[in-house]
Amino acid sequence: MTSVKEQEAVRKLMGFLQEWDHAHQAARSRILDNFIKSNVGKTEPALELEFSQGASLFLARLTAWLRMTYMYSTCLAKLLKAIGIFLSAASGRRYLLEFLETGGISILLQILGLNHLKEEDKRESVKLLQLVADAGRKYKELICARSGVQSLAEFLATSSSAEAQEDVQVLLDSLGHGNPEYQSQVYKSLVTVLPCACPRAQQLALQTLGVMQDVMGEAPPVPVELMLGVLCSVHLEVQYEALQLLKALMARPARSSLLKGLAALLIPAGRKQLTLCGTTDKATLCLREPTLVYIQQAAAAKAVGVLAKESAEVAEELIQLQVVQGLMVAVGNLDHVASQHHASISLEYFVQTFPCVEECVRKALGPTLFKDFLDSPETWYTKMDPVQAAELASNTVDIPKDRARLPSPGG
Repeated sequence: MTSVKEQEAVRKLMGFLQEWDHAHQAARSRILDNFIKSNVGKTEPALELEFSQGASLFLARLTAWLRMTYMYSTCLAKLLKAIGIFLSAASGRRYLLEFLETGGISILLQILGLNHLKEEDKRESVKLLQLVADAGRKYKELICARSGVQSLAEFLATSSSAEAQEDVQVLLDSLGHGNPEYQSQVYKSLVTVLPCACPRAQQLALQTLGVMQDVMGEAPPVPVELMLGVLCSVHLEVQYEALQLLKALMARPARSSLLKGLAALLIPAGRKQLTLCGTTDKATLCLREPTLVYIQQAAAAKAVGVLAKESAEVAEELIQLQVVQGLMVAVGNLDHVASQHHASISLEYFVQTFPCVEECVRKALGPTLFKDFLDSPETWYTKMDPVQAAELASNTVDIPKDRARLPSPGG
């Protein structure tokens, strides 16, 4: 027989559940407020004690209301937070299973795709998906099997909330680890984020792709045009992450195509040799906003220098791709100082490291300009007149492949 105390607890629970069942939305919102305030961080035993061993009865009501109202509920975030208390409860794996049995994952993913819902609602949905993923590999697979990776990548690319985007990044990173069956899917979905219009999303996607290089045996090929396309971003944080990923990709099969693409960016298609206003007077050069092509050129010039310094093999391959000619073209770009600066710094490395490059650049610049270059590679281009810049921009330096080698130690 149950004790009087136990009977009283059961009556209290039944009264609470009846109150919920008969309450309208405003009243339920208040009940959720009180529940969240009183139960955050509680363990499964503590929740069962609170609900007289009937906590699952309340969870079932929460999930049922979620199924019925997630498309229009005005207190969706509160409802998801309340469910999160159950899913995050220590020793509460059975709550997670009960939630999943009601189709919880599918509902959470659908929430991410509903444009009329608030960012706060979607962020709470991501947090619940993270709790599911934290339960282990088979739960990560459940999310991925329901097109969860694509939904998360789309939300990352379109969200207007930096906090929500960071939560998505953490979740995608989690799905990309300890989940071998779906690692490639996560990787490919992150690549699809790169062309989006949101710089924060680009930055986070690049960061996660860089981390994944270390955990994947054979990473899927990265479309060169998408990888190099982010180099035209005006946001330095995006360019920084792109460069870090390029460095990681140098150990991958994509290296040759990426280096070829970088070399090509140094000489923009359809470039003009000079941008003048009908005169050769440097003072009358037209002032223009830097185009995305020039931003991309400057980023490529910086990248080839960084990559070359990290690997002699990469440096030799770049020389074979006529990168020296491209760097000189970029130095001659009077329309974009950043192109001149980064190209000059990178060119200095090749000149100082490869005698064949030094010989060709010395010949192309002439003794006076070459001396200026060696004396001050960071500023020498500011002393060039338009004619000299035009000569650089139209140079045809061609270093034979058999000479694009570091001198032997004994040589």
